[in-house]
Order: sequence, then structure tokens, then C-alpha cells
Amino acid sequence: MSTPNPYQNPQHDQYPQHDQYPQQGQYPQQQGFQAQQLGPKEERNLGMLSHIIPLAAMVLSAGFLGFVASLVVYLMYKDRGAFVANHAANSLNVQITMGIVMLVSLPLMLVLIGFVTFGLAIAIAAVLHIVGAVKASNGEAWNPPLTLRIVR
Repeated sequence: MSTPNPYQNPQHDQYPQHDQYPQQGQYPQQQGFQAQQLGPKEERNLGMLSHIIPLAAMVLSAGFLGFVASLVVYLMYKDRGAFVANHAANSLNVQITMGIVMLVSLPLMLVLIGFVTFGLAIAIAAVLHIVGAVKASNGEAWNPPLTLRIVR
């Protein structure tokens, strides 16, 4: 007595034969993913969040996770509208500039000046994010001072 093979489909006749599948060019054309464009209010809110979320992450992690939050917001919303893309890029530029200052501050901590520059980097980034959030909430375009323009 043989046991049935669980990997064999006893109803294999229900599947189409090779020549019954659609040939090349017979498949319907699929459109690429299109990001839904946002209205002005949604763009202002997301522009504001592109500064608030990295600010909160930066405060909660002593400055280290703000970059990740800015990068995530930028990648998620850069194609949803020019206003959001501008504010998300500005947020990311603030975080990149702050990250560079923080990296330079680490070896300077051996001579104690690094503690001051590290704290100043976090404080300046926090102020820039707050100003950016207010500007975005008001619907104003804004380029933060004291930052490198790496992401556009």
C-alpha cells in the first residue's frame, strides 16, 4: 500500500497547460506607483512634522536618532509635494550638519571644548527645527541658516 505524496496535487488537470498562458505582450500594462499629491493643508502639516519628529528623536536620543527620523520622513514624503520635499530636505540638512559638528566634537572632548560644541550643536539644531516647524505650519518656505545644503 503506497501513501499519497503530499506534494503532488491530485487535481493537476485544473491548471492551464503551457500553451494556454498569455504570451509575451498579452499581459495588461501596469502603471508604476504614483505618489498621491497632497493638498496645501496636508503639505503644511507634513512639512511641520518633518521638523518635529526629528526634533523629538534628537532630544530623546541625545542627538543621535534625529538623522534617522529626518531621513525616513524625507524618503517617505519627498515625492508627495514640493513644499514637503523642501522642508524634509531642510530637516535632513540640519541633521547632517549637526552630525558633522557632533563627530568633530567627540575627539575635542579630550580637551573639554568638545562638550561645549556637542551641546551647542544639539541646541542650535533644536532651535532650527522649532523655527522650521513654525514656518512650515504657516505655509512659508524656509532655508535654515548655519547648515550645509547637501540634500535639495
